[in-house]
Amino acid sequence: MDTVIVAFEREDTAQKFRSLLETAAGVSCLVCTSGSQVRRALGTQQIYCVVAGFRLSDGPAEWLCADLPAACALLLVGPRHQLDLCANPDVFKLSAPIRREEAVNAVLLLCQYGRRVERLVRRRTDSEREVIEQAKAALMGRCGMSEEEAHRALQKRSMNSGCRLVQTARKILAGEDG
Repeated sequence: MDTVIVAFEREDTAQKFRSLLETAAGVSCLVCTSGSQVRRALGTQQIYCVVAGFRLSDGPAEWLCADLPAACALLLVGPRHQLDLCANPDVFKLSAPIRREEAVNAVLLLCQYGRRVERLVRRRTDSEREVIEQAKAALMGRCGMSEEEAHRALQKRSMNSGCRLVQTARKILAGEDG
């Protein structure tokens, strides 16, 4: 289940939006009323979407954009005349009044987009690459595979188990997956 931050200056507005998203979109929501609360919440878990009113208690919500991780999108919700003041091309906008389906679909789409971006920007560390190389070498030694065959076998096992490649490599090295 995705987690979305809902940030509006007024707590009652945030709670209404939270209720909408949790019931109609099936996402978990964290409610914030300030940019500093949003920044703190971003550090606690993976967030793909921040839905915010134009203004928060400590400044314009647009300021959050610079502090968001690469896989997290900012969706501003408000009257068209306010949204037009936001010149940042990286900010998504939804003008009020909005229909329930528009809000839900926008948030679901941004979460999907965030997961995709996260996969693209996720880079393996040197230690993860080393584990994968060791697992390939183990497969080559045990099964007489070429490096390319070992890599394909490792990828196939990873996809079949639903685990990341490095997790599958660790299982092979631990002897859990022959």
